[in-house]
Amino acid sequence: MEFLQVFTTPEAWIALATLAMLEIVLGVDNIIFISVLVDRLPPHQRQKGRMIGLGLAMGTRILLLLSLSWMMGLVEPMFTIAGMGFSGRDLILFFGGAFLLYKASSEIKELMGTSHEEKEDAPIKKASFAMIMAQIAVIDIVFSLDSVITAVGMVKEVEIMIVAIVIAVGVMMFAAKAIGDFVTEYPSIKMLALCFLVIVGAVLIAESLEIHIPKGYIYGAMAFSLIVELFNIRMRKNHHMAVCDLPEVGGRHQNVTA
Repeated sequence: MEFLQVFTTPEAWIALATLAMLEIVLGVDNIIFISVLVDRLPPHQRQKGRMIGLGLAMGTRILLLLSLSWMMGLVEPMFTIAGMGFSGRDLILFFGGAFLLYKASSEIKELMGTSHEEKEDAPIKKASFAMIMAQIAVIDIVFSLDSVITAVGMVKEVEIMIVAIVIAVGVMMFAAKAIGDFVTEYPSIKMLALCFLVIVGAVLIAESLEIHIPKGYIYGAMAFSLIVELFNIRMRKNHHMAVCDLPEVGGRHQNVTA
């Protein structure tokens, strides 16, 4: 009953809706990372991997919320280098960002390493389900820090924070398959997603060094890049359809002029 009493005021519902929307926005990079990783699994395991990965993300966020005293201790400097103090949060962001940079750049290198014909002939490298889940769990901790810090800064009631996180992850679970399939179907979108993860990794490292970059600029730039790429995909599809509709002469399509 005490849990439900928190939601008896309009202010609580407004805070819940606002926080849930922010959690969804902050979870976009998490969905992209999970989509890229589960693409290495056999097709029949990908949806299971997405659901477990997002479930781990929700569990990590809730556990961090329930250990707020420990969370607050993470911001206290543990040691100092060249006059700059480093806290537990800084170390998590630094190594998490470095891991994200390494993983995304490795995927980009592999995506660019072979031609289309070589990719069709070469066996697809698959990773074990446990290994993929372990990598998702590690990066979930990093992504959860921003999510939880945002929640703590906006709302005082832990109950509202937990419900907002559950709602946000529920929405992400609903959208994860569509986003994952879309990223897998279009290699150019996958490349864009990997470049996005490189930027996120660099931002995390910058944050650990007390260099604050407004995330609105980053999300705005990526949204613009995505819109441009969607136009390119549409243009290529229209061009392909136009070529297919041309009459064939001598076994190949010919342009017809009036």
